[in-house]
Amino acid sequence: MKSTAQTLLRQNGYNLQDFSIDEIGDDHISTGIETPMKPTAFERTDAEKKERIASLFAEIMDVMGLDLTDDSLRGTPDRVAKMYIDEIFSGLNPANKPKVALFDNKYQYQQMLVEKDITFYSNCEHHFVPIIGKAHVAYISSGKVIGLSKLNRIVQYFAKRPQVQERLTNQIARELTQILDTEDVAVIIDAKHLCVSSRGIKDDTSATVTCYYGGAFNTPEKIAELQNYINK
Repeated sequence: MKSTAQTLLRQNGYNLQDFSIDEIGDDHISTGIETPMKPTAFERTDAEKKERIASLFAEIMDVMGLDLTDDSLRGTPDRVAKMYIDEIFSGLNPANKPKVALFDNKYQYQQMLVEKDITFYSNCEHHFVPIIGKAHVAYISSGKVIGLSKLNRIVQYFAKRPQVQERLTNQIARELTQILDTEDVAVIIDAKHLCVSSRGIKDDTSATVTCYYGGAFNTPEKIAELQNYINK
């Protein structure tokens, strides 16, 4: 793990003498907008991944001294494996990407459309503990519109993977920009990180806000208008 962290820092131009391992573990280090994935990420089937994760998690539990013969714990490794692959990290698999259909903007609606308070649950890629938040997304049609539920599904898809909030914000914005063929997209995420509130500094009152303003949204007037809708 130490050599992996050192390699990452070197690639991003950091001086390793400026960091201790503990500092590296808590910093928001990110390699870019793409979720870091191995080229071989999909060589195993989901069933094979679950079997392997269950075996490894059972070993973790055993190392911690838990009795896996206990009725309450016996099925935990399999439950965790299923949860990882089918639920909380299902966004790692492109096969789970939402299918999106666009429709002509027959209403000729030319103002911003805002879908606010989209609740999501993600996981911090640094400690694998939850990120709980709300996403607000908006766009101005370039001639096509998208079903409202698809906005929610896009948010959920990118949230269901180990994440950094900045990357999550940009991934959602990029996807909407490509699908809707418009730069006029905005994404605001307001989230609580349990890696901050339940461990480390243990600050349960702070929250993190990240924003993306593209095209027409990147003006003081549109930002103020969007914020007004969100805060109602």
